[in-house]
Amino acid sequence: MELAAIDLDGASTMELVNAASVIAAELARRTPPESAAACMQLAETLGRAGDMNEAALAGLVGVVDSGREVQKWGFPSTQAWLRNRLGMRDARARERLALARQRPRLTRLTARWAAGDLSTGHAATIATAVNRLHDTDCAAAEEVLLGMVDQGFCAGKVAAFGKRIREVITERDDSDPEPVEAKRGYERSWIQATRSLDGGRYIKGWLNAEDAAIWDGTLGPLARPAGPDDNRDLPERTAAALTSVLSGGHKATKVTLICDLDTLTGGTTPARLPDGTTIPAAQARRIALNAGISPLLLGAGGHPLYLGRTQRFATPVQRRVLEALNPTCAVQGCEVPGILCEIDHVYGWALGASTDIDQLTLCCGWHNRYKHTHPHRIHITRNQDGRYLYRLRPPDTAAVHTINMSGRPPPWAQAA
Repeated sequence: MELAAIDLDGASTMELVNAASVIAAELARRTPPESAAACMQLAETLGRAGDMNEAALAGLVGVVDSGREVQKWGFPSTQAWLRNRLGMRDARARERLALARQRPRLTRLTARWAAGDLSTGHAATIATAVNRLHDTDCAAAEEVLLGMVDQGFCAGKVAAFGKRIREVITERDDSDPEPVEAKRGYERSWIQATRSLDGGRYIKGWLNAEDAAIWDGTLGPLARPAGPDDNRDLPERTAAALTSVLSGGHKATKVTLICDLDTLTGGTTPARLPDGTTIPAAQARRIALNAGISPLLLGAGGHPLYLGRTQRFATPVQRRVLEALNPTCAVQGCEVPGILCEIDHVYGWALGASTDIDQLTLCCGWHNRYKHTHPHRIHITRNQDGRYLYRLRPPDTAAVHTINMSGRPPPWAQAA
């Protein structure tokens, strides 16, 4: 092993990360000492060093997350990037993301964590506990929970108390703030479900305009009063409608999007919903990708050309075949199960592709929209078993490709 002196004050972050990587690699190759007592001491020291490394990692992840860099690389979220590129399990990715996002608010925690005076387990527990709190309540909760750490409580005990703090403050005066996600784009819709003591669930969340249109089109008709004797209020009827949809006990409902054919194939004329809501052309094209949406296409003079049906995208039999062939989203590395994915016309239905089984695949909602808006960043291949595979290109890909009108594979989508 070669040793090289490094000026800690003058070294760049990249140089320090590279040095830490070299040291970690050498430690991993070393055979542990034979003395159990020595190994115990070394493990505790290395564990504290690992906690400080995690603190540094949280700072880096925070910048990546706030800069929305991962979306440029085709990842729907920072959490997906952590799973795919850093090999984290889903629970660990959520934990690391909470640490990165709450780090600026938890100043005392961050200082102690970076100094090796607080374990990553305790830091993650506290960050998760304050996730939905006001800044004022966050500071109070941080002080209480750090006090519990100083008293020797394990991370599990701190987590249980932290959950109770969230419940008490949220229920105190209905002062839960509007989440930051509500100000973001379609990839930031969210739903949170927590189990109550009696086995039920509290549900809260926020949907962007696109997902809200699907919500209204699906649940709206089902949430109407059943008759003059229906004394349920709207929230109760909405809950019953949602349960009906989840159990499959409903007729397929759909949202109608009214637009010119030119809009659907690249024009700039806005579309609209049946209630008159104007939808920008680019957003209308994304909405039309959803299997539960029926575009009402208008030709010259506003005359309807074609009222698409949900079955037009794929029959139930076709979907079962696709789910058997595609256990997950077609994008390499995406872990969204096939049963939760949308049916995607590989070469673009709006541009002429047919609804044949060998021209369809399953794609999660986020990547379906990403593929539509960034076609030159998707490399399409097809395996011998008939399954399509979408590989993400780097965001600096210069070439611009177009999907042809015939529905046949364009030059940039050759078979593997």
